Amino acid sequence: MITGGISIVFTAIVSVALIVVSVATLALLARRTLGVPVGWLRAIVVGIGVVGFGAPTLNFVGDRLHLIDSANGSRLFDPAAATLLAVLTVAWIFLFGLLAVVVLEALAPSGSLPGPMTLIFGWKARRRKARRYGQIMTILVRHGLARFLRLGARGTDADQRRTARSLRHALEEGGVTFVKLGQTLSTRSELLPRVYIEELSRLQSDAQAETFEALEPTLLDGLDRHIDEVFAHVEHEPLAAASVGQVHAATLIDGTEVVVKIQRPTARRQIDIDLDILAGLSARLHRVAPWARAIGTSSLVSGFAASLQEELDYDVELDNALAIGATLAPSSPYTIPKMYAELSSPMVLVMERIDGVPLTRAGATLESMTDQHRSELAADLLEQMLRQMIVSGVFHADLHGGNVMMRADGTVVLLDFGSVGRLDDVSRMSLGLFLHAVDSEDSLIAADALIELLGRPDGLDERTLERSLGELMVRYRGSTGGSRKNTGLFNDLISLVIRQKFTIPPQVAAAFRALATVEGTLTLLAPDLDLVSVARERGRSVMVGRLFDRTFIKSAIESQVAANLPLLRRMPRKIGKIVDQVEEGRFTVGVRLFEDRSDRQFVTKLAQEFMLSVLAGTGSIGSILLLLSTDGPQLTSTVPLYPVLGTALMFVSFILGLRVVVRSFFDSGQQ
Repeated sequence: MITGGISIVFTAIVSVALIVVSVATLALLARRTLGVPVGWLRAIVVGIGVVGFGAPTLNFVGDRLHLIDSANGSRLFDPAAATLLAVLTVAWIFLFGLLAVVVLEALAPSGSLPGPMTLIFGWKARRRKARRYGQIMTILVRHGLARFLRLGARGTDADQRRTARSLRHALEEGGVTFVKLGQTLSTRSELLPRVYIEELSRLQSDAQAETFEALEPTLLDGLDRHIDEVFAHVEHEPLAAASVGQVHAATLIDGTEVVVKIQRPTARRQIDIDLDILAGLSARLHRVAPWARAIGTSSLVSGFAASLQEELDYDVELDNALAIGATLAPSSPYTIPKMYAELSSPMVLVMERIDGVPLTRAGATLESMTDQHRSELAADLLEQMLRQMIVSGVFHADLHGGNVMMRADGTVVLLDFGSVGRLDDVSRMSLGLFLHAVDSEDSLIAADALIELLGRPDGLDERTLERSLGELMVRYRGSTGGSRKNTGLFNDLISLVIRQKFTIPPQVAAAFRALATVEGTLTLLAPDLDLVSVARERGRSVMVGRLFDRTFIKSAIESQVAANLPLLRRMPRKIGKIVDQVEEGRFTVGVRLFEDRSDRQFVTKLAQEFMLSVLAGTGSIGSILLLLSTDGPQLTSTVPLYPVLGTALMFVSFILGLRVVVRSFFDSGQQ
């Protein structure tokens, strides 16, 4: 009994080991045969399918290999025919498994589905995402936006107004992520019609305040010490509440009045789910909606996601505030709140409490000032913005009236550093040169600088661009003396860029939007301000100081000479050789085709796929002819040769065809 039990166990272990080895071998063969890195899970499924279907199929075929002897009626068995048929049967079962892999690759490319560990342990996250996705789709349907997702901003003016209003209400109902997305879109006048910009500009993020008890654990984690060790008192009622966080007044141990910005504990998780859903929606819209491809929803959402993730990290906001503060001149009336870096963390931000009112509600304070003082404040603000963009490259990207606090003494404090733009040195130089050319009314230099800043779009008509820039300069040259509200200069520049089909890089777009936003703030400070004159007066000193500073020019020339010194040293000898060859009639120009490695790889890949397709097609035709052949030699006494060759050739042709097909799916998935 014991020996029999051991024998059974040993047999079971050997059987399982053989099955595992067979499955692994078939999985490896599947990956090698298709010639692309198909996921191992799919390849293993093919191996299991071949093993699972192969055994009963071989038994079924084996039962029908016994022939009846016509002489005495006995059953005969042909071993050669059985072996041959078994090999062909296994091969074709393997082929159908590969066909299943190709179908799966077409429906869901490798890497697009979660792995087995994610499927096992990530069910809670998937449930939350599915529930949130259902909520979002319900909101869209309830506001009648299904047609908008398919067709975009089309229809009559009344239809667009109605759709824009529904879109605003849906975004407000969707929560913080979608409100912020709408607020971001409200600044993209190059993407959406004006009616949508107007509606989205009215978006407000109204959020019910959390109790201080719910935020207290976050505050404790951020301070990394007990609250009583830092604050003498913290107001439990918030000064302001938003969907991401809320602000509480507090007093430090030394009596300093501060405000504490605390992030809601659930904000990051909710935003992560929403951003994941937005990425999926944008990818789907990119496939089915032409308008989504035209405005680049995928890149728009990815840029928005990166920006929103930065806003969730208060350490980034702290660094942004310090960077902006470093750009403000000591004599400037503009300051930033004192930031307490030692008390701040990614979810807690402590800063000086400002006694003042937002510029949007500072009518009484402004009326107490003289017109000259208000004009000076506006001019200083514009100069600070230009200096940040052209000189330092770090600028406040959302300087609307709500982010400017007026103090009773007439000084101004800038707030909210979650949205800060940065420009590299080349972009700063190009932008500065462009604004200087606009000020000098030189449309030729302005056009060249704009092309350098944004890149040359396909089909650009430079003469039309130059004339449009010249018309814009002449129009605003005549808008002096306060004769009209000349606060549309930067908006008109953006409209001109859009009409000329330029693609605006995100940071440059942020700079243009920041200039357009600050125009409204300047109007609140000084409604009768002659913006064009002030921009020329204050901007000229900034741009000339940057572009024509002797130290800067000397440094730029030295760096360029140092970088090109080896070329300059060899240049005379090379020029002499060229002149000699021209005089002697030996000057030639050699062009090597496919010198670039990527070009060679592309042509090689194209030739390989063409040859595979030709071989697959000719092999299929040849196999059909062999299968239809009724004559020819016999492989065994019962098996003719040509049908066997036809079946084998058909198998090889199918394999070649599958390699071509699965490569096309794999390449499209990689792009």
